[in-house]
Amino acid sequence: MASLIAKRIERLPVRAAGDGLLPAEVPVFRRRLMQWYRLNARKLPWRGVSDPYRTWVSEIMLQQTRVAAVIEHYHDFLWKFPTIVALALAPEAEVLAAWSGLGYYRRARMLHKAAQFITKEMGGVLPTDAVGLRTLPGVGDYTSAAIASISFGESVAVVDGNVERVLLRITGRAQVATAAAKTFVQGQASALVPKKKLEDGMNAAGDHNQAMMELGATVCLPKGPLCLECPVYGLCLTRGEHVTSARVAQRSLPAAFLLHLRKQGTVTEVLLYRRPADESLMPGMLELPPLPQEAVATREPLLRVRHSITNTNYYVQVFAARSARDKALLRVLPINDEGLEWVRTGRLASHPLTGLARKVLQRLDVMELRKVQIEGMELKASPLPVLPEMEQDEDEY
Repeated sequence: MASLIAKRIERLPVRAAGDGLLPAEVPVFRRRLMQWYRLNARKLPWRGVSDPYRTWVSEIMLQQTRVAAVIEHYHDFLWKFPTIVALALAPEAEVLAAWSGLGYYRRARMLHKAAQFITKEMGGVLPTDAVGLRTLPGVGDYTSAAIASISFGESVAVVDGNVERVLLRITGRAQVATAAAKTFVQGQASALVPKKKLEDGMNAAGDHNQAMMELGATVCLPKGPLCLECPVYGLCLTRGEHVTSARVAQRSLPAAFLLHLRKQGTVTEVLLYRRPADESLMPGMLELPPLPQEAVATREPLLRVRHSITNTNYYVQVFAARSARDKALLRVLPINDEGLEWVRTGRLASHPLTGLARKVLQRLDVMELRKVQIEGMELKASPLPVLPEMEQDEDEY
C-alpha cells in the first residue's frame, strides 16, 4: 500500500489552491488519464460506434440519467427508430412511448423535432461541428461538444457534472454557482483537450472527453471518491471530497392513485389517465388515475412507493377496489371521463407512460419487468433516472 501511495504522489503540484493546471502538467494529466481509460473504460453500447446519430441519441438519454436505465432504452429506441429519417417520420406519441421510463420527456420531444428539422432542412445529415449542432432543437453546449468530439474528432471540451467535479478537485476549488466559476472550469477543460483531430482511426479529443466523464462517473465520485484508484491523484489539490453548494431542501407530500383492471374477453385492460397537453410537467403522458386523500383514509393500499420529482418527495399509495361491487373509488376520481383511457396490459410498453406509472405497473405484475445486461451482469431494468422532472430514488416505505 505504501508503494502505491508513493506512486500516486510522485509528482506533487506546485500550484496554489484555486490555480489552474500549469502548462507542464497538462501533458502529464492527459497521458495518465488515457493510460487509465484504455485499461478501465466500461464497455457500453454507444462507445466505438461510427454512426453520429447513435452518439446523439445516447448523449440525450445520458443527461443526468443512470447508465443501466439508458442501456435498456437505447437498444429499444434504435430498434424502433434506426435512422434520423425513421425518427422524423414517427408520430410523437410513438417516440414518447419508446422514451417512457427515462423521464424528462421534453428531451424526447426536442430530439424528435430536431430529427424533423435535419430531415427537412439538412438533407437528413447531422452537422459535423459543435457550432452547427448547437442550432438543433434541444442541443446545448454540452451535447453539441460531445457529439462533435466523439463523432467528428473536433477539439472541443465536454463539461458535464462529472467533468466539473474532477476539475474542481484537481484545482482545489469549491463548487460555487457563478459565471466566473463556470468560465474557469470551461477554460481548464478546453486546455486539456488534445488539439489533434481524427486521424489513422484515432480520436484524441473524443477519447479524452469520454475518459474525463468516465473518471468522474466511476472514480472521482461525489461522495467517497476512490482517490487511490485515480490516475491523476498526484496532480490533485483536494484528494477527497470538495466543498459543494448546499442542496435544496426536499419537501414531502402524500399522493394516491387508483389501479383499476377489467377483462374484455381474454384481454385485460387497465384504466389510465392522460395528462392534459397544456400541463407543464409530462404533458400528454399516461398515468394511473389520481385519487383524493380523503377518499382512501380508511383503505389499505396495494403498494406504497416513495417517488421524487425535483425537490419533492411524494409518498405514493396505490389502491384498488375491494370487490367487483366496490365502485366508491371510481366515483371520487377528481378528473372527467374524457381524460380516462382503457389500455390493454399487453400493449402498455407501446404507450407513453410516466415513469411512476411504469414502475407501479411492473411492481404489481400488470406490466412485464425487463432485464438489461451491463458488463456481463444481469440487472433489473430500472426506468428511474436521477433527473429533475421525474423519478429519482423510488422505493417502498
